Amino acid sequence: MALPAFEKKRLIGLIAILSFGLTSLSAVLLPSPVAPLGPAIFITGFFILIPLVVVLGEDFPLVAADDADAGSASPSAERPVAALRERYANGEIDEAEFERRLDRLLATEDLDERFERTSAGLSDRSGENRAREYELE
Repeated sequence: MALPAFEKKRLIGLIAILSFGLTSLSAVLLPSPVAPLGPAIFITGFFILIPLVVVLGEDFPLVAADDADAGSASPSAERPVAALRERYANGEIDEAEFERRLDRLLATEDLDERFERTSAGLSDRSGENRAREYELE
């Protein structure tokens, strides 16, 4: 049976919530002879497990391997094109389909770049220049 894998931040949150919750429950529900169990749970979670997850990162057994591109806000255009090339090379799609999808990807990329340039340029221009730019496009 394989252990589940979590993102690093989610695992830290899970440990924090469980540690705090179990500490609170043990303080309320356990009788006084086993009362030291509450602080032991708190110390184990916050001062042992969370620092281990932070320091070890992906080497910690429950932390999933991070994808370098997964967390990026703007994925590069090379990745979809590479995937499309791979599908074409494997024979999953024919040449016409490859060309059609490649054209669509490149057109979408051009629109994204144009939108980003327009958005960045509009923030520091006067109203007259904005109207003129919209007319030209």
